[in-house]
Amino acid sequence: MYKPILATLAYIVSPDRSKVLLVHRNKRQDDIHFGKFNGLGGKVEPGEDIISSIKREIMEESGLQAENIVLRGTINWPGFGKEGQDWFGFIFRVDGFSGNLVTENPEGSLEWVDIDRLAEINMWESDRVWLPLVFETENSLPFHGVAPFENGKMISWSCTRL
Repeated sequence: MYKPILATLAYIVSPDRSKVLLVHRNKRQDDIHFGKFNGLGGKVEPGEDIISSIKREIMEESGLQAENIVLRGTINWPGFGKEGQDWFGFIFRVDGFSGNLVTENPEGSLEWVDIDRLAEINMWESDRVWLPLVFETENSLPFHGVAPFENGKMISWSCTRL
């Protein structure tokens, strides 16, 4: 039976739209994401809706209050977890925020990265495939992707837009 872990993942864009806030997961060596850059987010808590979840995660991980949240899509990651767990993520772009940014959290350091340099940083191979869809401005339709993993590697990618 398919029972994925539900998660949220957000990419906070700078006011001039040239940079994105990422966490460099460099704190815990037992972290499946150790050494990689990633958006902010995490597991959806029981009784929590998706928007409340991403707002909570952003506040906990960055100190920022998300104000303009855009759902960019969903991704099904069968087999992604440490023990082969399935994950299902709601992917957001945050175009407006307020508050005081912290420089690090328990997972790693927070860094503004030039969007046009994302190909140069260490991230999940699957992120390279779908991350450009998050920053699209011409096509506002959400994407819905499937990126199956086996032994820590993406084995395929498919995507649908309505």
